[in-house]
Amino acid sequence: MKKQQLDHVLRAAGRITGETQFVIVGSQSLHGRYPDAADEIVHSAEVDLIAKNAPQRPEWLNAIGQDSPFHEEFGYYADPVDETTATLPRGWKGRLVNLPSGNTDGVLGLCLDPHDLAISKYAARREKDRAFTRELARRALVDRERLLALVENARRPRRSQAHPRRYRGRFHGLTTGAAV
Repeated sequence: MKKQQLDHVLRAAGRITGETQFVIVGSQSLHGRYPDAADEIVHSAEVDLIAKNAPQRPEWLNAIGQDSPFHEEFGYYADPVDETTATLPRGWKGRLVNLPSGNTDGVLGLCLDPHDLAISKYAARREKDRAFTRELARRALVDRERLLALVENARRPRRSQAHPRRYRGRFHGLTTGAAV
């Protein structure tokens, strides 16, 4: 997804909900720090969104969600999520990155810091997310030491009893991409 497409989703989300701020928690949050990220790394068709001031009403975004007329027309969509969707280190809200300005009709996108994003993707334990984190490392978009420091503070995933600290050894290989 290109930055302009992300702007379009934010514009539509703002019109539907009346909200002016959305937190982007999936791979599209990489646009916050890297608005010109290569297509290969931000190729998914969905934008995982949390309405910052109304997180309890994610269903409003279904109007531009998967299989909606919006999705059918444009080929991308909003995926309404909540704060429990991703496993994130403590303090992640304080590290949110503003999406660079664009054609959003004043709607602000708040993106995960790439390190918080990498931790959430790796904690999801899906092969596509491990491939994503390897690509972040290969392109030097994350720093191994920063990841190691943050993973110590990651909260426990809701689907597993394992603590993200167990990923610490795997993050040691991030600079070469070998252990991710």
